[in-house]
Parts: sequence; structure tokens; C-alpha cells
Amino acid sequence: MTFLLPTSHSNAEDNKNPEQIYEERMFLYKKVEVITQIPWYYFAAIDQYERSLRRSRKDLPKAEGLTGIYFNPTFWAGSLNPNKEDTNQVSIGLFGGMGLDGNGDGKAESTNDEDVLFTLADYISGYGYDDENIKIALWDYYQRDKTVDIIMGKVKLYKAYDTLDLDKHAFPLPLRFNYSFKNTWGDARGWGGRRIHEGTDIFANYGTPVRSTCYGVVEIKGWNRYGGWRVGIRDINNTYHYFAHLNGFTEIKEGQIVEPGMVIGSVGSSGYGPPGTAGKFPPHLHYGMYKDNGYTEWSFDPFPHLKSWERAERRSKK
Repeated sequence: MTFLLPTSHSNAEDNKNPEQIYEERMFLYKKVEVITQIPWYYFAAIDQYERSLRRSRKDLPKAEGLTGIYFNPTFWAGSLNPNKEDTNQVSIGLFGGMGLDGNGDGKAESTNDEDVLFTLADYISGYGYDDENIKIALWDYYQRDKTVDIIMGKVKLYKAYDTLDLDKHAFPLPLRFNYSFKNTWGDARGWGGRRIHEGTDIFANYGTPVRSTCYGVVEIKGWNRYGGWRVGIRDINNTYHYFAHLNGFTEIKEGQIVEPGMVIGSVGSSGYGPPGTAGKFPPHLHYGMYKDNGYTEWSFDPFPHLKSWERAERRSKK
């Protein structure tokens, strides 16, 4: 199967502002949608997932074009193909490779945006066009439930907001309230066994509103014996935002979309015991950030991000 596109969009992102990049990516996604009938937000979600992987892993090459989707040489050229850099669609097909010529230039290049997107579209269309069949296609390709869930969360966000510009953030507490925080990531913790502190504590009074820091999807809401009443939100960059020791929640639900500044709960002192335990420490918000790299998830220091979001919000109010 070959799809013909009159124009190429394999220019790198250098020297382009975010608005230009979003516009060019959306142009690509919607062009593929018109020809393949697969909605653009699936391409956007998979692309964004893989772009985030490239930023968090050293075993993946840097993206050369607008898209971040990476096909390994075996998948692209075929497992028995002696030329893993083969760009001839005929020989690629003979060796069982999936690489396609999407822009009609006579070459199937794994670094060309059109070729990559139409190879992806061809792979997905082999399973079907509805959510469930696309999820099966994603599972067969990635072999990981978590990856499928993360990508489908991005689908939900792009579909709801109809834009690629979903990287805005907000400080987790309204600036008009009294609060204080310092960098506590990596400090020793003893309750429940020796461990490090995987976040930043923001001290505030009981009932101080807690807000989503990002556009994202609520992955978890409920009790944790360490974090007490807590909420976990996955953003567009594969980052998991963790809000713990809450006093209570708003009417949010797992699977719900949230956006920066949306109130999700309030500051409390819950945790360190069975459900309902509270008061074992002063009221504060524990805020953590975790990155998923396609294999596992790890904590990283949220303090620089918190300071940056706080400064940006203060500037915007002047």
C-alpha cells in the first residue's frame, strides 16, 4: 500500500517557534486522516508518546523531523533483510518489513515524516478503526498495558481540546494563600522502611485548595498508606503528577480530564496508616513527578518545575 503526498514535511524543529511546529504537525496528522480515515488524534497521541520516550532514553536516536515516532530497523526493513537501511519498498516488502513510501518519492525512509506516519496508519488499519481495535494494535506493537493506557489518555486529551498545545502548567496552590516550600526531594524517610522522599512538601493550612498542575488524565484517586488521600494525573509528556496527604477531593473521577489550575482537592495531613489516618504530621501537600520511559517509571526532582511555575504565575498576575 502506497499513499501519495505532494509535499514533504521532514524539516527539523530547529529555528521554529512552538506555534509553527504545532501547525506543521497538525497539517501532517490531518492529511493522513483524510486519506486513511484514522482520526488525527491517534497519530498525535502515538507521536507525542514516542517523542517523550526519545527525551528520556539514551538508546533511541534523536528525532530528525517533526514526528518523534521511531521504527526499529527490523520492523521497518524486515527481520531477514541484510540491509537494515533499505529504502526500496519492494525489497522491504519481500523481507516482511513494514516500511512504506508515503510521499511518493520512490523511497521508504524511516526518518521521513510522511513515510513514518503512513507506515503507522497502514499498521493500525490492519486491525481496525475503532478504539478497541486500535488498542489491540498498540498492545501488539508495544507489548505493554501501561503504554496503551498512556497513549489512549493522550487521545482523550487531543480529542477533547482539538489542539496540540497542551503543555501549559500551573502552580499546585493558589498564590493568594499562605504556603512555604523548599527542596526536599531525596531526603531520608523512615516510616514503612528506609526510603527517600520522592517529592517536594508544600506546607499550607488545612483546606487550602490543591490544583492540577497540567493538562492530563486522572489515573488514580483514593487511599495510599504512605500518601493518604491522593490523586495521580498523567500529562501529555508521559509525566505522572502525584498529589498526596490531601484532606479531601473535589468531584473528580479516575479517567477524567483535568487542566492547569483546576481544583482537585485540598491540603491535609492524611496518610501513614490505614484509610482515614491523619494528623501524624503538619498539613502539607506532597507533590511528586515521575517519568515513564516505556519500560519503567522513576521519580525526579519537582522543585525546579514548581519554582518555574510559581514565577510564571506571579508574572502573569502583574
